[in-house]
Amino acid sequence: MHARSLLTALQRNTLKAFRQSVPSPRIGDSQSPVRGRDAELALLDERFAELARGRGGIVCVEGAPGSGKSRLLVEAWGRAMRRELRVFQGGADPDGQFVPLGPLLDGLLTDSGTLFDVDRLRDLASASEQRFWLLQELQDRLEQAALDMPLVIALDDVQWLDDVTLLALRTLTARLTSHAILWLLAVRTNAAAPGVRATLDRLGQLGALRLELGPLTAEAVAEITEDVLGARPDAGTLKAAGRAEGVPLLLVELLRSMREEHSVVVEGDIARLAGDEVPARFQASVRLALDRLTPATREVVQTASAVGRTVTIGLLAELLGRPSASLIAPVQEALDAHLFVERDERLLFRHDLFREAVESSIPVAVHRALRRHAAEVLLARGAPVTEAAALLVDTAEAGDQRAVELLRAAAAELSASAPASAEQLSRRALELTAETAPEHPAVVAETMLLLWQTGQAGQARALAAAVLPGSMRPEAEARLRLGLARVSSQFDFTEAAEQARIGAALPDISEGVRAQLLALRCLNLSMIGDFEATSRAVAEALAAAAEGDDDAARATAIAVDSVVRFYRMEWQRAFELADEASSLADDIGFLHSLWVPEALWQAFLFNAEGRTDRALAESAAGIRETQKQGQAAAMGLWMSNRSRVLFDAGHLDDARAEAEATTALADEMGMGNFAEATALYTLLRVALHTNDREAVTTYAAQAERMVGDPAVLVRNVGSWLLALVADDVGAPDRAMELLDESFGTLALDGPSLASPDDPADMVVFVRMALRAGAAERAAAAVSLAERRADRNAGFPVLAAAAAHARGLLDNDLGQLLTAVELYDGIPRLLPRAAALEDAGIRLATRSAADAVPRLDRALDLYTEAGAERDAARVRCRLRAMGAPRRRTSAQRTSAVWPELTESEVAVIRLVAQGLTNRATAQRLGLSPHTVSSHLRRAFIKLDITSRVELAEIAAARRHGE
Repeated sequence: MHARSLLTALQRNTLKAFRQSVPSPRIGDSQSPVRGRDAELALLDERFAELARGRGGIVCVEGAPGSGKSRLLVEAWGRAMRRELRVFQGGADPDGQFVPLGPLLDGLLTDSGTLFDVDRLRDLASASEQRFWLLQELQDRLEQAALDMPLVIALDDVQWLDDVTLLALRTLTARLTSHAILWLLAVRTNAAAPGVRATLDRLGQLGALRLELGPLTAEAVAEITEDVLGARPDAGTLKAAGRAEGVPLLLVELLRSMREEHSVVVEGDIARLAGDEVPARFQASVRLALDRLTPATREVVQTASAVGRTVTIGLLAELLGRPSASLIAPVQEALDAHLFVERDERLLFRHDLFREAVESSIPVAVHRALRRHAAEVLLARGAPVTEAAALLVDTAEAGDQRAVELLRAAAAELSASAPASAEQLSRRALELTAETAPEHPAVVAETMLLLWQTGQAGQARALAAAVLPGSMRPEAEARLRLGLARVSSQFDFTEAAEQARIGAALPDISEGVRAQLLALRCLNLSMIGDFEATSRAVAEALAAAAEGDDDAARATAIAVDSVVRFYRMEWQRAFELADEASSLADDIGFLHSLWVPEALWQAFLFNAEGRTDRALAESAAGIRETQKQGQAAAMGLWMSNRSRVLFDAGHLDDARAEAEATTALADEMGMGNFAEATALYTLLRVALHTNDREAVTTYAAQAERMVGDPAVLVRNVGSWLLALVADDVGAPDRAMELLDESFGTLALDGPSLASPDDPADMVVFVRMALRAGAAERAAAAVSLAERRADRNAGFPVLAAAAAHARGLLDNDLGQLLTAVELYDGIPRLLPRAAALEDAGIRLATRSAADAVPRLDRALDLYTEAGAERDAARVRCRLRAMGAPRRRTSAQRTSAVWPELTESEVAVIRLVAQGLTNRATAQRLGLSPHTVSSHLRRAFIKLDITSRVELAEIAAARRHGE
């Protein structure tokens, strides 16, 4: 339970007494006028007016400490409330950066009641696999709330947000762009934390409006001076006020100090400077304020400053060893002195600059002791260990075993949901741990895993090289290597295979651990593309799995064996092994499998065979099951599979939507490069076929990064995508250069172009090679396609691809017509259309009458697929033959929404009825990300930006219908 929920009845009554006796707010408090920010307030009023009309957005208020960011948010809150908008507000704490989602949840719990089951959300925030569902829960509830009334979500001190809240901010702002939600954020200028900068950059890409608060004008300084002093200032007073350099907080504090020290006197309606003793620095001003307090109040304020920005009465009482009731007078005095404000049964420093100034007055040893004591008190009160650890991270000393214990516990709690924060805590624990301490190897292991998890592979390797050899027992090191292999397999297949190899080679380790290491090694070797090594590793892993009686390792090894057989042209055996692996994985339960899940490979096989319906059914079942299991990373793999199946089937709009959803999920979850590479393959191929030049440029830049990957398989996919782009712009010679390495692996086991392999790509390669004049390469590709078809006679898709490739190479009309016939029973629009087009071109040299029907059919198929570039090419050929055809769009099923695809219509109809994205996804059997992708595309086509506009269009069209 959070510490703030543990206030006793006495403490609650005490705070009620505080509220009743606190005077009305004055300058610097929520009811004082805002000076010098007229333009900013006018802009906020415009945004509120837009919000009332259903259009949301993002406003980032940036400024130096004391520039008035928080005050502007308070004024915005008041103006929004007067417009009857629903407002939620919250703020981050410098000592709260290790408490997942705290600021956002706090912000969504005030003013208008509770939106969420808070305990459930806190549980979801603590595990990486649950982060996706946490974001879905937040999104769903915010959607529902925004459908009832426009929302303003105000978050202060964004520079101190924890990792999970930053993720939520990046994600929810993007997902909820169509809703009536205005995000109002305040952040310090030049916030340095990488996660904060990445978030601000992302918000900028989403169109966030930046309001930068600079120094106040001379006119505004004069107005504030008059407000504070109650009279018009003379020149001397204004000159003294100039020492604040236009910073509002410093100005108000300076003026208050001058007034209370009688450095200024009011004569008539003029405030005149009475002396030269004016505090030159803010800290000096705060020190003067402290000196004027009674000793008891000074002790309360200094103790609170050591604990953090906020503190409860109960915690203060326990730290000071006094009854809560005894603090009424000191706390009241601090409130009257404008050092504290009271909010939600907690005391807050009026500004962090005040807390920092007070904190600097405490001796270092006392400060350290106070924070250590506070950490223990918080733990005793049931606060999260992460909250206690935040108090120790910068004050604990070397050899402090209790501090090390707490930091390790906090890092473990955060490792899944906020690995960057966990890494900081673990690294600090390692710094405090002596090399001779018994726990040192374990702390090293924990830190290494977190370094890998946060992308600091070089530092992880250096730490391993310096510490691991001989420092751990073999079983413990083997388990560490297993963890490293699992983590690194998301980002670096080569590293994962090496970690698994080292771990499996350790002496005297358990058979079960060895089996899992070897299974992971063969899996990652297959992802690298080294199928000779993979084949040997499979045999080793199967033997180890038998000895260790480990069915999870056995299922993984069998699935990898299926991959090997597939690329060795033993398709029937590959299918049999895939069935066996899938059945075994199903028997042992999804969560115990190393290959997540084995059925995924089986779905890819169905797709390669051309059994699109079966492949789509498998992927739909996989998405449903992973949603039910709460396994977001596995769901991302299934979504990538579905995107590839939809592309291969020729459903380009749906394929793009699913691939976009996959990349969005990958960005949020930090998923590995397999799902991302599959989605990128789909996105770039769709962009080429639809002639989306901007998207081609964007995705080609991403493919460039793949060609530097240590895994040949990844390099080959990147090279293939870049070659397709080069060929598309009329540079087939450049395309062949890009494929030099890929062509060198053509005769080897494994994919040389796409991954998993697509038989139809061999036809594309042959056409590209012939355009480049590389006849030998084209012939080699045809020979490989024919060999594969001959060895797998029961798979018509291989025979169709081989006939098509041979027809292109030999300019053989008979082979091309054979390919057309074979493709006729295979539900793949683009290869079938390409075969018809090539046959039509060849027939045109003999008889236009024979060519036109086939070109017409090719045009129909390209149009059905949404392949505009290909359709335009065929229309051009038909026009040249004297048979012009009008440009048509893909077949639509709705006369009411003619500009949208069938999938987009299904989505917008439900959304227009008021369903949330999650409810729409459940109704249609899609992922929420896919719904978001369809919705975004529909909004672009309809030229709208909000759900209010969608509802208006839907109502108008229903009326017209």
